Amino acid sequence: MSASGSKRAIIAALLANAGIAVAKFVGFLITGSSSMLAEAVHSVADTSNQGLLLWGQREADKKPDALHQFGYGRSRYFYSFVVALVLFTLGAAFALYEGYEKVIHPHELTAPLVAVAILVVAICLESYSFRTAMVESRPLKGPGSWWRFIRTSRNPELPVVLLEDTGALIGLALALVGVGLTMATGNPVWDGVGTLCIGALLAVIAVILMIEMHSALIGEGATIQEGETIRIALEQTDHIDRVIHLRTQYMGPDDMLVGAKIALASGTELATVAATIDAAEAAIRAAVPAATVIYLEPDLDRSVTV
Repeated sequence: MSASGSKRAIIAALLANAGIAVAKFVGFLITGSSSMLAEAVHSVADTSNQGLLLWGQREADKKPDALHQFGYGRSRYFYSFVVALVLFTLGAAFALYEGYEKVIHPHELTAPLVAVAILVVAICLESYSFRTAMVESRPLKGPGSWWRFIRTSRNPELPVVLLEDTGALIGLALALVGVGLTMATGNPVWDGVGTLCIGALLAVIAVILMIEMHSALIGEGATIQEGETIRIALEQTDHIDRVIHLRTQYMGPDDMLVGAKIALASGTELATVAATIDAAEAAIRAAVPAATVIYLEPDLDRSVTV
């Protein structure tokens, strides 16, 4: 899948988060709610993160050069990792600090109904962004669970947006609970507790993203299904007896490097070897379009004893 689907999800999230951030800051200035402030900073972080994801896609579109001969595809993984860092430092750390301060030094809320109204509107806008990300992710998701998609997808932006939107929706619910309990009990400590919960939630999401993007940055191979598909495509090619070994690595979400040593029959003519390699490469690309760079090494099948 090209970057167009993930770009639509990113733009939808950026527009939603920018509008939500403004509304939340206005709500904080009116109410003084720490939960509202934490959510406002969270939305600012999310808006910045969408910009980073778009920049990463722009960098990834650069043509290969002498220094980066396989292109810049991994820029998308790098900027997604930066997103996780921003979410952890600007989102989680600030929310935890602000929540701690409001629990130790609680402040009364003013016009809490304004906070409730803004949070409800924010939930509606965030739900639109979340739905867009889900729609764009479904063609890649397959029959597995959403958690499996996040753990196995080679596309970095869609899992990032899905996790961010999930965290935003849960965070909004936590803020709503914090403000609601403060209104119901008259105890502003609950607002601080809600803020602490938002901080902890963002920290968990940021750590998950860091782990996944670190794995992608150091190089992930084809999925089990893709690897098996490539092996079958090779073995079904005329004149290939078997695949001796197969190695794959994603150089970017849409660019996979495939290297394989293939066993050919003893005495195969050079022209046949060349034609077999061409046919095998075509079969691989037809089966797995992401396989853009393919290196095949023909060899004799030394496992066969005469």
